[in-house]
Amino acid sequence: MSKYSNKSKRRLATCHNDLQTIFNAVVSGFDNSILCGHRGEKEQSESYISGKSKVQFPYGKHNSNPSMAVDSAPYPINWKDRERITYYAGYVMGVAESLRHQGLITHKLRWGGDWDSDTEVSDNSFDDLVHFELIGE
Repeated sequence: MSKYSNKSKRRLATCHNDLQTIFNAVVSGFDNSILCGHRGEKEQSESYISGKSKVQFPYGKHNSNPSMAVDSAPYPINWKDRERITYYAGYVMGVAESLRHQGLITHKLRWGGDWDSDTEVSDNSFDDLVHFELIGE
């Protein structure tokens, strides 16, 4: 059974309780790292300027406190292995949906590889494969 490093735990602690519930369940079955939770103005500006984000501060889901978004990748991280990252995202989405149906979380989860949540991953104009965000209730 995998568990988070102290760095991942600190990052996840900046996130909404629903994200904490989801990812604490995910790590028990799929080893992963939390790359980013809350993102302040400086970090968001850097992400926007570098093209990693399409929104400026304070309009990103990472910018709320607690964060309504988290970036997470399967461990060990291999940025070139798109298939593994997509497989991981499917696992995360399945865990989140199960928790929502059990009444353990209230929000739906959206993945940055399927922004319109239609399960078609080839119709994105911008992929953020490690990004997960809470939507609706």
